[in-house]
Amino acid sequence: MYHSIISEGQWSGEIWNRRKSGEIYPQWQTIRSVMGDDGQPRHFVAVFSDITAIKRSEQELAQLIHFDGLTDLPNRLLLTDRISQALTSARASKRGCALLLIDLDHFKNINDSLGHNVGDDVLRAVAERLKSVSGNEMTLARPGGDEFALLIKNCSQLVQAAALAQQVIDALKAPFAIAAHQLFVTASIGISLFPGDALTAEQLLRNADSALFKAKGDGRECYALYTEELTAHAQQRVQLAYELRQAVELEQLRVFYQPVHDLVTRRIRGVEALVRWQHPERGMVSPGEFIPIAEQSGLIADIDAWVLKTACLQMKAWLAEGVPVEFVAVNVSSRLFNHGDLDRRVAQALQETGLEPAFLEPEVTESAVMEDPEQAIEQLHRLRELGLSLAIDDFGTGYSSLLRLKRMPVQKLKIDQGFVAGLPGDDDDIAIVRAVIALAGSLGMRVLAEGIEHANQAAFLLGNGCQLGQGYWFARPMVAQAIDWTHAPVFEQPG
Repeated sequence: MYHSIISEGQWSGEIWNRRKSGEIYPQWQTIRSVMGDDGQPRHFVAVFSDITAIKRSEQELAQLIHFDGLTDLPNRLLLTDRISQALTSARASKRGCALLLIDLDHFKNINDSLGHNVGDDVLRAVAERLKSVSGNEMTLARPGGDEFALLIKNCSQLVQAAALAQQVIDALKAPFAIAAHQLFVTASIGISLFPGDALTAEQLLRNADSALFKAKGDGRECYALYTEELTAHAQQRVQLAYELRQAVELEQLRVFYQPVHDLVTRRIRGVEALVRWQHPERGMVSPGEFIPIAEQSGLIADIDAWVLKTACLQMKAWLAEGVPVEFVAVNVSSRLFNHGDLDRRVAQALQETGLEPAFLEPEVTESAVMEDPEQAIEQLHRLRELGLSLAIDDFGTGYSSLLRLKRMPVQKLKIDQGFVAGLPGDDDDIAIVRAVIALAGSLGMRVLAEGIEHANQAAFLLGNGCQLGQGYWFARPMVAQAIDWTHAPVFEQPG
C-alpha cells in the first residue's frame, strides 16, 4: 500500500476496519497523495466505503450457486471444482482418487405416488445416511435430481473404492420413515478411478456415468467399475481431432445464428453466432463434441477468429439489406480471451469487414474472466474502447467477485441455461435467477436468459425483470437466410 502511494500517487483496495463498537467490517479504501510545490507528498486524502452489504450479497449468491438448496451438499459446479483440486493434489503426491456416482433406483415412483414434498424429504434423509459413510478425505455432493456423488481422495486401490460402494448400498438397506411411510430406497453406483480411468475431472465424471449406466443395466442395487470397453469415446476423440483440423482447412465449418428476443415486445433484437461442423460423412457434429477437442488441440483460436470475421460480414450484409437487427453476439473462448491480443484481432476484423463496432457484441464466459481477473478487466476495457458492447456469458457458474464485476465495463449478463431449466418450479433456480437480475439491475446491466424452452419460463423471466431471452422456444440456431425477422412468439403476460 505505502509503496504504491509513494510511487504511483494513489492506492485502492479492500481492507478490514474496526467500528467504534469493536466490530470488524470490510471496507473499500482509496488513498491519494496531494503533492506540494516541491513535488513531494504533503497530504493524503482517503475515501472509505463500507462494503458489508456487498460482501453479504456475494456470500449469499456463492451459497446459492455452489450448494444444493435441498441438502446443503456441494452441487455439480462445486463438485467439479473439488475433483479438479483433488486431481491436482493427487498428481503432486503421486496418489489416486476415486469417484462414485450414486443414482437412486426408481426414485421417480416416489415422486409420482407420494408427491414431491415426500420425495424431497427422502433426498434429505438419503443425504444424511450417506454422510455416515463418508469420511474426512471424501466429498459428498448432490449433482442434481436423484443423483449423489462421493469423491474419495488418496484412493489408489480399486478394492477400496468397491468396498465403499458396497457400504453405500448397505447403508441404504434400512427403510426410511418419511411422513408415516416406510420407504425402501436402493441405489446403483458407477466407479471411476484416477489415474487409471481418467486424467481430468470431466473424464472422471463421464467415465463414472458410463459405469453407472452399466450398473443399472446389470439389475440395479449394485455397483459397476469403469472399463475401457464401456465406451469407444477416447478413440473417437483422437480421430475427431484429426478430422477437425481438416475441417478447418477444408472450410467445413458453418456459422449458424440464434435469434435473441426482447421479452417485452417479443421481437428479435439481435442474434448469437454459433459455429457448427457439417461433416461430409458424420453429418452435423454437435458442438459439445468438437468444441472441447478444439480447445485441447489449440484450434479454437483459429476457429474463433474465423467465426468473428464471418459474423461481422453477415451483420454488415443484414444492415445493408435494412434488416432490423441491433447486434451480433460472438462467443470468445477462454484461450483467445486470455491470449492478450483479442482487442487487436477484433479491431482487425472490424476494419477488414467495415462493420461499425456498435453492432458487435463479444461474449466472454465468467470462468474465462476469472482465470486472471485483473488482466481480464484490462482486456475488457480495451475492447470497450473500440466501441463494442460486452457481455458475460454463463453468469452464475463461476466465482466472480461482485466488486470485480462492478469494475468491468460490461453491459449485459447472460444467465446460464442450467439455472433457467428449472424455472418456474425449482426454488434454487428461482433464487439464483432473481439474485442475478437484481445484481445486474443495481449495476446498470441488462439481463439475457439462455436456454428458454417453454412459454412459462419466458413469462417468469419477464415478470422478474429479465429483458432478453433466447432458446429453442423462440428459435433454434439456423443459417442466416432462414431467420424470420417478424417472428414474435406469444406467451401469457405475467399478472
